[in-house]
Amino acid sequence: MARTKTPSRDAYVCSECGWTTAKWVGRCGECQQWGSVVEQGTRTNSLHRTTTAVAPSQHAVPISQVRGEAAHRTVTGVGELDRVLGGGIVPGAVVLLAGEPGVGKSTLLLEVAAAWARRGRRTLYVTGEESAAQVRMRAERTADLSDELYLAAETDLGTVLGHVEQVSPTLLVVDSVQTMQADTADGTAGGVTQVREVTSTLVRAAKQRHMAVVIVGHVTKDGSIAGPRSLEHLVDVVLSFEGDRHSGFRMVRATKNRFGPADEVGCFEMRENGIVEVADPSGLFISTGGAGQPVPGTCITVTVEGRRPLLAEIQSLVANSPLQVPRRTNQGVDGSRVAMLTAVLERRARQPLGNKDVYVSTVGGARVFDPAADLAIALAIASGTRDIGLPPALMALGEIGLAGELRRVPGVARRVSEAVRLGFRTILVPASSEGDLDRMPGTVRVLAVESVGDALGLFGLMGGNGRA
Repeated sequence: MARTKTPSRDAYVCSECGWTTAKWVGRCGECQQWGSVVEQGTRTNSLHRTTTAVAPSQHAVPISQVRGEAAHRTVTGVGELDRVLGGGIVPGAVVLLAGEPGVGKSTLLLEVAAAWARRGRRTLYVTGEESAAQVRMRAERTADLSDELYLAAETDLGTVLGHVEQVSPTLLVVDSVQTMQADTADGTAGGVTQVREVTSTLVRAAKQRHMAVVIVGHVTKDGSIAGPRSLEHLVDVVLSFEGDRHSGFRMVRATKNRFGPADEVGCFEMRENGIVEVADPSGLFISTGGAGQPVPGTCITVTVEGRRPLLAEIQSLVANSPLQVPRRTNQGVDGSRVAMLTAVLERRARQPLGNKDVYVSTVGGARVFDPAADLAIALAIASGTRDIGLPPALMALGEIGLAGELRRVPGVARRVSEAVRLGFRTILVPASSEGDLDRMPGTVRVLAVESVGDALGLFGLMGGNGRA
């Protein structure tokens, strides 16, 4: 039977990013690369074809008879990473770690490989971006040398599999998947076809040998993982390595985990001698703590990253604007959220913000997108407007609606417990959350308010003659 094209809605695909279109174009509409859009392979008309049955090499067995010991977790030796993975890495699991350039992916994985090898387990670290001597130099600086840690600088996938046969590691680290190239696939290294073929081959090798595999992935300019979307479906765990290169704080966030929670985070700090774990990161995001002199325009809140409560300090600066359209500058917070809160403060709490520049920022490079931080942002802006400092041991928690009401937020008890542990004695919460705080120490004062106007009135920050 002659090969015929099957009509397809998206007949052309970009070989660089996987973008599809119904007709050929010279420039990709997603990654803006010229000449990367090619026609997808023709498909045979298989409506009347059937696949020949093949005898399986292993018989199917009842699920109750499958041995579960082979899937027991193994700790990596890095506690914060084990926390994100759910207690350790499962043999045969494939983990994808993605992050921006220079954030410290290679440094973290070299630390993981060395910690794994120090426990007497053989590790193979394959680098396609550096030479073996360069990796050795970094390992000396971070004290990550071990006799069970094997190093290879390769970009050919077949050679990498040969190293796996020779070394027989229990952990394989590939840095990175975009530099590897397979002879069985077309295209250049880092392209859609190559990335898919390399990842599929590594997944098969991991399952057959019960070998844990960690793959480094690049990200695009908008922060998403580079390559085809199927890359994330092929692997078992997807981790995102986040952090500002100008700040030492780093965070590993699980976005997919077949063997554990997908809402956990691990905290690290980048130093001159490598990357270290931060078991209690709340102190990195506050500058005044629970004591000290009141500073106008400053308020503390507690956000939840995954299941971990983290303190965050919100700072604001309000000044008269010489411009016709005042500035609204934000760093570390959601700009649209701050704009909404500014409008609520002006309309519901009579704060004179219409002709003032408003700057809102976080301390320590923290990124706060939790709606529970609304009340802290509003208090910081009002405090900066009136130039009145809030009590130094105050923690504010609550989501603000357009009518100025305070809404209940999840995990109030956990957030308040973290604030109390760090020395905060005055807790401001929505009135609807008061029932969640049954057992509080006698030294802690819980203030329950119904609206942002009531909260500002407690500290003399209300504008005009009271609530609007």
